[in-house]
Amino acid sequence: MSFVPLTGPATFRAGEPPREGVIEFTDARRTVALPVRAAIPVLTKARNRDDLHPSVGLLSGAALLGMRLVAAGKFAPVGSPPHWRASGLDADDEDRIEMLARAQRDDERVVRDLIDAIVDAMPRQPPVEVPERAPAAPRGPTFEQRLQTRLARHRRVEPSDLPQLVRLSIRVEADEEELVAGAVRLVPQVHDEQNPLHLCDLSSLWLDGAEVHGFGERARTHATIALRAAADAWPVLDRLLELRVPDQLVLDTDEIVSLLDAGVGDLRERGVDVLWPRSLGRDLSATATLDKVSPAGSREEPLNQPLLGTESLFAFRWQVALHGDPLTDEEMDQLASSATPLMRLRGNWTVVDPAIARKARKRLLRTAKPAEAVAAALTGVVQVGPDEGKQEQVIVGASLLKVREQLLTAATREPVEPPVALTATLRDYQRHGLTWLAELTSLGLGACLADDMGLGKTITLIALHLHRRETGASGPTLVVCPASLLGNWEDEVGRFAPGTPVVRFHGSARELDGAGDGFVLTTYGTMQRDAARLAELEWDLVVADEAQHVKNPRTSTARALRTIPSQARVALTGTPVENNLTELWAILDWATPGLLGSRNAFRKVWAGPIESGREPSKARQFADLIGPFLLRRRKSDPGIAPELPAKTETDHRIGLTREQVVLYESFVRDIMERIERADEDTRRGLVLKLLTGLKQICNHPAHFLKESTGRLQGRSQKIDLLDELLGTVLAEDGAALVFTQYVAMARLLESHLGRAGVPHQFLHGGTPVREREAMVKRFQAGAAPVFLLSLKAGGTGLNLTRADHVIHVDRWWNPAVEEQATDRAYRIGQTRPVQVHRMVTRGTIEERIAEMLSRKRAIADAVLGRGEAALTELSNDELRELVTLRPEAAEE
Repeated sequence: MSFVPLTGPATFRAGEPPREGVIEFTDARRTVALPVRAAIPVLTKARNRDDLHPSVGLLSGAALLGMRLVAAGKFAPVGSPPHWRASGLDADDEDRIEMLARAQRDDERVVRDLIDAIVDAMPRQPPVEVPERAPAAPRGPTFEQRLQTRLARHRRVEPSDLPQLVRLSIRVEADEEELVAGAVRLVPQVHDEQNPLHLCDLSSLWLDGAEVHGFGERARTHATIALRAAADAWPVLDRLLELRVPDQLVLDTDEIVSLLDAGVGDLRERGVDVLWPRSLGRDLSATATLDKVSPAGSREEPLNQPLLGTESLFAFRWQVALHGDPLTDEEMDQLASSATPLMRLRGNWTVVDPAIARKARKRLLRTAKPAEAVAAALTGVVQVGPDEGKQEQVIVGASLLKVREQLLTAATREPVEPPVALTATLRDYQRHGLTWLAELTSLGLGACLADDMGLGKTITLIALHLHRRETGASGPTLVVCPASLLGNWEDEVGRFAPGTPVVRFHGSARELDGAGDGFVLTTYGTMQRDAARLAELEWDLVVADEAQHVKNPRTSTARALRTIPSQARVALTGTPVENNLTELWAILDWATPGLLGSRNAFRKVWAGPIESGREPSKARQFADLIGPFLLRRRKSDPGIAPELPAKTETDHRIGLTREQVVLYESFVRDIMERIERADEDTRRGLVLKLLTGLKQICNHPAHFLKESTGRLQGRSQKIDLLDELLGTVLAEDGAALVFTQYVAMARLLESHLGRAGVPHQFLHGGTPVREREAMVKRFQAGAAPVFLLSLKAGGTGLNLTRADHVIHVDRWWNPAVEEQATDRAYRIGQTRPVQVHRMVTRGTIEERIAEMLSRKRAIADAVLGRGEAALTELSNDELRELVTLRPEAAEE
């Protein structure tokens, strides 16, 4: 106890009864007077110090000698009123007293008086004075006595029937004097393992008989074993094992801190509970608070400083509360400066957990940028330390509560008026989308508009650009998009915002002059190569169209996009999550950096628990966090696009020709034999080769055999079915989109349609931008009713509402990719019913893929999103089951 001086003289002042004595400790700075009971832990700890004053050494030795006498039971009641005094001392005891007195200053009276005081103070209760009574005349037992005698006969239990197995717990006790001195007592107690309500003090197993404590003969042995195990968990309890009767243990300040810091938890792991008295409250709690930090030396915010500006700074601080009521600054200071874990707070004694004391001393947790502050305001939790998985509840300040309310109501509040310069009538959901984007970007925050394909994300963004011009924003808007969409953006801006400057930054024309407050259009490839030049301009908005192109944050394209500064960023995508939640992190972390934390923290805190399903509450918490920043409406949502015609989806089950069956079975047999002999790395490549080859065989033998010429008809039912479908489409004056994931297959179909005289055109990844735009216009004008497209090149961004049939020749692993391709035709502007045709060969791997895709989307997102790579992890038996040809595969 560092506050008690031990290097100066100590004086013992005897009291009556002896336990009322006082010891005064003095040095040059202060004098501390402690009652005998409170001074015991000070004197016992002092014996190990080298700088003791001789008088303190004398009293310390006398205290230890008195405690030994109590432990040996050498004390008895004397006097009136009665008190305890040393009794039954033998010659050895007398010798120790005399030697102690001679070794110090030959003051035997002080030694004996202090021993008597220690002996009187150590027992928990003073002796009871029993008044003498005159002997009563003998009489017979009363009715109650007779009843108790009979009950006792029925209750009599044989010693062998008493409980033997016990569990240990520790009771904390302290009186006012001990609390003042910063000490408490620990009293061990035992419970029947089968009946926890049957308990007694541990010392009772040593001092009393079975008729008192109610335990069997072996209970003491089991209790000793339990006490040793507890001492292994918390070594301070070793001192109990040194006592002849382990009745109690006095803890000083350091030992109480050790108990609170680690002892309680370590003992709980061994099944030992620590029980605190009601009079000693443990009701202090610490909560993180979050609010804006005022500029240094200023009491007021600058008038024009936005709350979430780039220079804004927020702070997480600890606020300690008692029974939920926050402590005042003065109480926090008192708590921070307390030298003992026991302190009087608001009139009552309170146990101060060391962790809470540390939070009171270091009240500022850390500062935070606006995005992190907004995230904490939305979720109500904050990461408090280097451990990325450790989170604390957070209380949000008034300034952030207002922002939180703005964010939560942005998409549902009364919509803003459309810009005057917009030459179009916005639908209700588009006006709400404009209002939402305007609210977030005005706060300096980014957003992800993730409406279904065809619901008008482009016109909504054009309206946002015009709205920001009307409300005082300045600077151009940079749109980064796939090459195939440059023409569409240019046309839409010219159509809906006539007079607004539009500059193409692509190809050989890479000039930024003339952009003014208009639009600059560029591709992802051009942006990646000229990011440094683009970063020199002061952009108002940067827009990432088809933002799934930057779903991998490690690519050079994604990294380059992050280097271009702007007042706000907007991501446009119809599929914010194709494979896993980390893709959504990449998009939102670009739009609003810091909102979801680092990638590793996001995987640990959000993606891992949600994707594994271990913590259902995490999904709800995550939705609360991203909801204000991601707006997604589907065509099927009530009131979104009621004028859209119906969409019919059909799976056409077809068989394999004899040629395909032979190729399929021989290829499976050959590759599976090689897979079973291969090492891990070689095996992965062989599995991918097997899956690709089987899908090519299902398409057409010529596709698998790499034949560019020769007969196609009669060798695959897919060709025959395609001829039938296109014949119907052309007869009805319709138009069709034909998707395949393989350019080689599309080349075969192109050759086949050319020989059949079917007007068509083919778009793939190598088609130049200008030619793509011309192809789209020709198709929309009806010049080429059949449009062949590779899935990746034509699956996003194109507006092909002339088509009323969509044909998928082969299946992709991710249903979201197929839906995107279908939405080239099924979008706003479509006036005819759309029929979707999917070709599936029976009994083959294509049918297995179709079965998996038809299951709930959660499985498709979590597993199938990884595509063929996920299937490389299957065992050989599972893989064989997947690819083996079923009997129904052959054509009928």
